[in-house]
Amino acid sequence: MNRDSLSSIKSSSIGCLGTFIVAALILLVFRPFTVISPGQRGVVVKLGKVQDNILGEGIHPIVPIITQVKKMNVRIQRTDLEESVGTKDLQSLQAKISLNWHIEPNNANTIYQNVGSNSQLIDVIIVPALSEAVKASTPQRNSEEILKQRETLKQEIDNRVKNRLEKRGIKVVEISLVRLSFSDNYKQSIERKKIAEQDAETAKKEAEAMITKARGQAEAQELLRQSLNSELLQKQAIEKWDGKFPMVIGGNGTLPMINIDPSKTSQFNP
Repeated sequence: MNRDSLSSIKSSSIGCLGTFIVAALILLVFRPFTVISPGQRGVVVKLGKVQDNILGEGIHPIVPIITQVKKMNVRIQRTDLEESVGTKDLQSLQAKISLNWHIEPNNANTIYQNVGSNSQLIDVIIVPALSEAVKASTPQRNSEEILKQRETLKQEIDNRVKNRLEKRGIKVVEISLVRLSFSDNYKQSIERKKIAEQDAETAKKEAEAMITKARGQAEAQELLRQSLNSELLQKQAIEKWDGKFPMVIGGNGTLPMINIDPSKTSQFNP
C-alpha cells in the first residue's frame, strides 16, 4: 500500500470520526428523544400548545426545538397541613391533617395546562382544598364533640376534599387526622370539669348511702313500733321490777308512804 492510499484512509477515518462527533453533539444539544421514568407521564407541548397525547414510561422520539415534554409525577404523594380553627363553643383547635393523593395519569396534560407543575398544583389546589375542608367542618361542632366524634369529622373532611379534587383529575387516596389539640387553658378547664364530675359522683354515692341507711333505720323503728303492744310492755315492766312499790302522793297534800318490806310481808301470807 502506497503513501497516497494510507493518507486517503487516514483522511476518511478522520472524516468519519468528525461526523460521529458532530452527530453526538447534535444529539446532546437538541436531544430528539425524551425518557419518561416510572411514575411519570410526559405532557407534550408543541409550539407552545399542550397536545392531547400523553407519553407513558419509556423512550419517545420528539422534534427538537418545536416540541417540549413536561414531566408530571403521577405517584402517590403526601401533603401535610397544620391549621388553626375555631370550634362551635369558641375554642381554638390546632389540627394537623395529612393527605395522600396522586394525579390521574390520563389527566396529566389537562392539569398541566390549567394549573402547572406538581409544585404549583400543591400550592394552588391541594393545600387550599384541605384548608377549606377543615375550616368548614370543625366550626359545626363544639370541642367535646370533636374529641368524641373524631372519625365522623375525618369522614366529613374526606368527603369535602374528594368532591373538590376529583373534579380536577386528582385522586384522593387517604386522609389522616394526625393531631387534634386544644389550648392549655382548655385542657385545664377539662381537667377541672373532670374533677368536679368525680366529686359530684362521690357526693351522690354518699347521699344515696345515707338515704339507704336512714330508710333502714326508719323501717326498723316501724317494725319495733308495730311489735310493742300492751302485753309486751307489761311483761317488760315486770321483768325489770325490783320488788319495791312506788311512793304514792295523796290528793290532800299528805304524803302517805307505802313501803312494804319484803321480809315482813311473809306474815300476811297464810
